[in-house]
Amino acid sequence: MRRLDNSIPAELLVGAATGDDAAVWQIDADRALVATADFITPVVDDARTWGRVAAANSVSDVYAMGGRPLFALNLVGWNVEALPTELLGDVLAGGQDIATAGGFFVVGGHTIDDPEPKYGMTVIGEVHPDRILTNAGLRPDQDLILTKPLGVGVITTAIKADVATAETAQAAIDSMTMLNAEAARIAVEAGATGCTDVTGFGLLGHLGRMAIESGVECTVEFDALPFLPEAIAHATDGIMPGGSRRNLTNGLQWLDAGGHDELHQLMVADAQTSGGLVFGVDPDHTEAVLSQLSDSGHTASRIGRTSAGAPGFLLR
Repeated sequence: MRRLDNSIPAELLVGAATGDDAAVWQIDADRALVATADFITPVVDDARTWGRVAAANSVSDVYAMGGRPLFALNLVGWNVEALPTELLGDVLAGGQDIATAGGFFVVGGHTIDDPEPKYGMTVIGEVHPDRILTNAGLRPDQDLILTKPLGVGVITTAIKADVATAETAQAAIDSMTMLNAEAARIAVEAGATGCTDVTGFGLLGHLGRMAIESGVECTVEFDALPFLPEAIAHATDGIMPGGSRRNLTNGLQWLDAGGHDELHQLMVADAQTSGGLVFGVDPDHTEAVLSQLSDSGHTASRIGRTSAGAPGFLLR
């Protein structure tokens, strides 16, 4: 097998130009393997729902590269003295729900004793070598498409603080458990070459890194960004995860915030769990892409544009 990202030693699996937590190897002219791994701590109270969120989050990198998942291994940290094994069964059932929906198999896994519960998956997928989406693939003069609303970090923090309404919490859960499979298919068919999923580093971190890797300037229109219900209201009231604040601090290196205040900057830096995809397409395809995404249940938006300026993230 030949690794497609030849600039990075084969023994290093994380941080390749194909994704933040994934790597790709070419097998032959028509097939390449995608390998990724991710796990999270609980973001909701219900064990099976957490399992679904964690599994959807884990498989997302495969979709972000335009691939399809083949099989997965469960990764579990479990406090065996404090938590019943029946509850773990519910978590794993949630993971199986996502595997069934995504058409891949869970073939085993590994569990360790851990004071804080964690769950996720190692996922193996495949992709055609000529149709790989990478985080270095943006080109100048493309429209930027975001396929899911932002604000997951704010809403999950509000859930933990017991201030989120049932409707708001459900909107976040529905977003986190939606697979990025259809969004990836639509992106590939529209001719996209640059794509990433928006997860723990927020839109600022993931798109900012794409801008640097691709050598393009990304202008994002704040008013075009979709947000989960009540996300901005909760953030205005001070509900903001620490990860989002760290994302903003780290992202200042490539951020030009224009006249936007700290609240707006934090919202684009908000740490997402199982967020959507952001990718670039030729403007001639934008209307059709947004229509297809809407028809498949996505809350998607054209959020900005790339240009040949100095690489970075411009908030306008």
